[in-house]
Amino acid sequence: MTIEFFLVIPLLIVVLAAGVQVISVARARVELLGAVREGARVAATTPDPARAVDAVRSALSPTERDRVRVSVSRPAVVGRPARVTATMRHDLNVPFLDDLGVDLSASASMLVER
Repeated sequence: MTIEFFLVIPLLIVVLAAGVQVISVARARVELLGAVREGARVAATTPDPARAVDAVRSALSPTERDRVRVSVSRPAVVGRPARVTATMRHDLNVPFLDDLGVDLSASASMLVER
């Protein structure tokens, strides 16, 4: 009984660590989606695409601001969709695997108001 317990403990630790990483990726994805929506809102109300990029970056945490790539497509015609797309590399904190990460992307669009 004791031997089986000690053989199962490492497996439980690995499953727990994997669950924490999944939660970390999900949190980063939700944060990126919220930032892109904020950027789309700014792009729909402001003709300057740089302000939409700034809105996306300011909605992200400081560690993720530097790693995000944002593109804005905003037509000059009222009623057409303005689209904001962002991609980001989310690094996983796995011991002994420093280069392991996930590429996240999100996009949102809103109709141009002015």
